[in-house]
Amino acid sequence: MSSVLLLIPPLTQLNTPYPATAYLKGFLDEKKIPCRQGDAGLDMVLALFNKQGLIHLFDAIEVGNYELKPALKNILLQRKAYEETIDSVILFLQNKNYTLGYRIATRQFLPEASRFKTLSELELFFGEIGTHDKARYLCTMYLEDLSDLIQATVGPHFGFSKYAERIARTAVNFSPIEEALNEPTTYLDRLLLDATAKYFDQDIPVLVGLTVPFSGNLYGALKIGQWVKTHYPQTKVALGGGYANTELRDLYDPRVFDYVDYICLDDGEATIMAIYDSLTLDLKEPLLKRTFIRSEGKVVYLDNKIGGDFLHAQLPAPSYQGLRLDEYLSMFDVPNPMHRLWNDGRWNKLTVAHGCYWKKCSFCDVTLDYIARYENTPASKLVDKMEKLIAETGETGFHFVDEAAPPLALRDLAIEILRRNLQVTWWTNIRFEKTFTEDLCKLLAASGCIAVTGGLEVASQRLLDLMEKGITIEQVARVTKGFRDAGILVHAYLMYGFPTETEQETIDSLEIVRQLFEAGLLQSGFWHQFAMTVHSPVGKEPEKYKVVRIGPEFEGFANNDLYHEDPTGADHDRYSAGLKKALYNYMHRNGFDFPLGKFYDFKIPNTTVPSKLIAKHIKKPLPDLPGMSGYVFCWYQTEIVPLRTEKGNTELIFVHKKGHRKVQLPDAIANYIINNKSRFDLFSDQSLNYSEVMEEWGSLLSLPFDELTRAAWYLQLREGIIWLLKK
Repeated sequence: MSSVLLLIPPLTQLNTPYPATAYLKGFLDEKKIPCRQGDAGLDMVLALFNKQGLIHLFDAIEVGNYELKPALKNILLQRKAYEETIDSVILFLQNKNYTLGYRIATRQFLPEASRFKTLSELELFFGEIGTHDKARYLCTMYLEDLSDLIQATVGPHFGFSKYAERIARTAVNFSPIEEALNEPTTYLDRLLLDATAKYFDQDIPVLVGLTVPFSGNLYGALKIGQWVKTHYPQTKVALGGGYANTELRDLYDPRVFDYVDYICLDDGEATIMAIYDSLTLDLKEPLLKRTFIRSEGKVVYLDNKIGGDFLHAQLPAPSYQGLRLDEYLSMFDVPNPMHRLWNDGRWNKLTVAHGCYWKKCSFCDVTLDYIARYENTPASKLVDKMEKLIAETGETGFHFVDEAAPPLALRDLAIEILRRNLQVTWWTNIRFEKTFTEDLCKLLAASGCIAVTGGLEVASQRLLDLMEKGITIEQVARVTKGFRDAGILVHAYLMYGFPTETEQETIDSLEIVRQLFEAGLLQSGFWHQFAMTVHSPVGKEPEKYKVVRIGPEFEGFANNDLYHEDPTGADHDRYSAGLKKALYNYMHRNGFDFPLGKFYDFKIPNTTVPSKLIAKHIKKPLPDLPGMSGYVFCWYQTEIVPLRTEKGNTELIFVHKKGHRKVQLPDAIANYIINNKSRFDLFSDQSLNYSEVMEEWGSLLSLPFDELTRAAWYLQLREGIIWLLKK
C-alpha cells in the first residue's frame, strides 16, 4: 500500500480528460512514485449511457412515478428505441462506428424529443457534405434529451459538464453541502461510487488525490472522499485544484475534513509529494506545503518552505497513461466551428507559461499564484513534451491552457515545431495585443495553430481602460484581422455589467461585437456577466470602482464570489437575454442587418458607434516603420527560381506550399535576395536584420525609406512572401 490514485470527479469534459491528474502523474512518474489515474466522471457517464444502464434508468424512473412534462413522458414511451440505439450512439461519438453517421444524418435512426425542435436550419449549418458533423450534433441532442429526463427525475444534479454545481456555488457555509452529502445515496451517486470501487479492486492506495477545478466538481469529489473514508479508512484523501485555489483560501470550518484529509492550494506537484513523503517516510512531523489539515478539531494551514518549489520549466510532460482515451465522447451542442472545439475532439493539454505575463486586469484574480507567478518554458523543452505526448497518446492535437499565452513564446514554439517538421494542430488563449502582427499570425498558422480565444470583455474604451486591459478597439480589430487572414478562428470572451457600465455602453459594445462578426474577425463568442471576487482589484477596492459590496458574509468555507451593487451603472440583468440572443445569431452569420432593438422586448438607446468603425480600422494595413530594429526578414519553405531579366528588372518565381508567385524586382534587389536566400530562411542562425536590409536596399536604389516601402515590388514581397518577425 504505497501507491497514489488520482481521480477526476464528475464532471468536467467528456471529449478529453481534464489535465490536472495527467500533470501530476507525469511528475510522480519522474519521481518514481507509483501512481494511477482515472476519470470518475467518464466512468459514471459510460455506466449510465449503455443499453443495460438505460434499462435500469427507465425502470427507476417508472418506479418513482414522477410528474413529467409531455416531452419527457414521450421519452419514456420511446424507451425501447433509446435502449436499442444507445450503444451505437456512444460508439459513434467515440469515433468507433464511422459508417453509422450516414444513417444518423437521415434522421430516421434516433428517437427525437424536445431538443430536436430547434433544428430547422440544420442543412444551413452542415450542408450536404457535413454528414458526420450533422450526425454528431444530432447524437448530442439525443443525449441532451436523456439528460433533461434524468434531471427531472433521478438525477437533479446531473449535467454533461458539471455535477451538483448549484450546491457548491457561493458556498460560504458548509452546511448545505454536508446535508446533501448525507442524504440517501442517489441513483447517479451509486454509479459514481461503483466506478470508484473498481479502482480499489486493483490496489488499495495510500493516497487518493481529487482535482476540483470548478464548483461543479466539488460534490462529486466529496462524495468519493466520503466513500473512501468509510470503506478504506487507512487511505488518505487530498483535494486540490482551481476551486480550492480560489474559494478555500480562508477555510476555517473543520467539517469538510470528515470527507478529506488534506486540502491543497496552488500548484500540486510539491504539495502532493510532501503529503506522500509524510505518509510513507519515517518523519518526526509532516513537512507539508500549502496544505490545510484538521488538528485537534481545528483547521491548520501548513506551508513548509524547505526544498522550495518546482519551476514551470523543470516539470516533465504530463502522462495520460491509465486514462480511457479511446472512450471519450466527441459531442457538440453548438454547430459553430470555433465554439465546438471545447467539446469535440481529443486534445492533449499543455501550458506554454505558468501564470499571466500581463496580470493587471482589474476583474481577474491577479493576486493568486496561478495568475501572479509568471514563468516561461524554453520552446525546445515544450516541443519535447509534445513529442512525448504524441508517442504516448497517438494524438497530435494540443490545447495550450494558458491564462494568456505570451506572443513571443508562441513565436518560439511555432519555429521549433516547424524546425522539427512536427505535424500538429493546436489552439490557445491569448491577449489581443499588438505583438500579434499579421506576419506572426501567419507563422502560428504554418505551425498548426487553428484557433485562439481571448478576452475582449467590453467594447468600450472607457471600460477597457478602467479594467486595465491594455488594449484598444482598433488594436483588437487589427489583431483579429491578422488571425482571420491567416485562417485562424477567433473566439472572444465578452463581459457585461462591469462597474459603472451604462446602458449606452452596453448597447455600443453589442454594436462593436456585431461589426466584428460581420467583418469575419470573430467566429465565436460568449457573454458572461461581471462577477466580483475577493482576489481581484475590484473586490479588494470596491470603492475605487464605485460599487458597494453587500455580501455574502463568510461563514468558514468558500470565500470568493461577492454580491455587489452598482449605483452608477445600468440594470445589468435586464440586458442579458438580448446580448445572448444577438450573439447566437451572429455566431450563425445571421441578423447583421437587424436593428439592435430587435433582440430586446423593451426600448433601448440607439448606438453611438459609427456603422463602419471596424471596417475603417482594418481598411489599411499598418506600414512597416524604420524603427523596427528588433525584427528580421524571413520566409518558410520558399524556393527561388530566376525567370528572366530585362530593362534592369529581374523576374523571380517564389515557390511555396500554396503554389508560386512571380515578382518583378529591380536587378540589385533580386541579386541581393538570391545571394542571401539562405539567410532569409526561418531557421537561419544569421537572420537578416530588418533595419540593415532596408538601409542597404535604399542605398542600392537611392530611395528613401518611405518610397521604398510603397514600391509595388516591395508590397508584393511583404504581402505573401517575406515575413517580418520580432526576434
